[in-house]
Amino acid sequence: MNKKIAIIGGGNLGTAIAEGLIKSGFAKPEHIIITKRNISTIRHLEKQGLLVSDDNKAAVGFADLVILAVKPFQVNAILSSLKSDFKEERHLLVSVITGASIASMQEVLGKKIAMVRAMPNTAIAIQQSMTCICATNIDRDQLSYVEDLFNQLGRVVTIEEKLMDAATVLGACGIAYALRFIRANIQGGIEIGFDANTATLIAAQTVKGAAELIIQTGRHPEQEIDKVTTPKGCTIAGLNEMEHQGFSSSLIKGITASYVKIAKD
Repeated sequence: MNKKIAIIGGGNLGTAIAEGLIKSGFAKPEHIIITKRNISTIRHLEKQGLLVSDDNKAAVGFADLVILAVKPFQVNAILSSLKSDFKEERHLLVSVITGASIASMQEVLGKKIAMVRAMPNTAIAIQQSMTCICATNIDRDQLSYVEDLFNQLGRVVTIEEKLMDAATVLGACGIAYALRFIRANIQGGIEIGFDANTATLIAAQTVKGAAELIIQTGRHPEQEIDKVTTPKGCTIAGLNEMEHQGFSSSLIKGITASYVKIAKD
């Protein structure tokens, strides 16, 4: 499926999506248009062959697939202004906006547009996002196309819409949790003798390797932990001390606190 793509919203996320799709070869630059009110801030994308505009209506008219990447408070106004431009028989709408349900967006549009909600994370900037998606009024080919699109930008999983808030916490907020863990490792590394640059490299690459072990093998983390926890060894001593200090419970409590906050809002 060779679709033309419009990205409504040329902020950090919209720009990262556009650049990722070009780098991966998923779409030709001339098949992507990206919009922003202050167009001067995205002019640099023209050097990569992308089309840029401050006209959302023209962008929707150009495209088959529309990615909505604006701020949550802008959603209703922008969709209202584009009601007449979306065509049920043509357009596929993908929203990457936190908190905007499919039903609420369909209500604003007043028509049954094929629609997908997607929740990527900031690693999309380097094509390493974990993106969760859910969909309605969509056929298998359209869903496969969207899955393929986000697979160019990392990994993708399809979930029920009721889990989108949880996906935001585990996948999007989760970047911050993982980075805080890496920062703590760096601080510990400095305390035991490494300079900051060396500690950063060791900590970051070790976490990357640990993640790849789980992704590539499909094994439970404890199976990999068992391989490095020898009897009376330094690894188990460190793990036990972390657990005594509430390591796992604090992480779990942090995740649930974030979920309670997003659910209330």
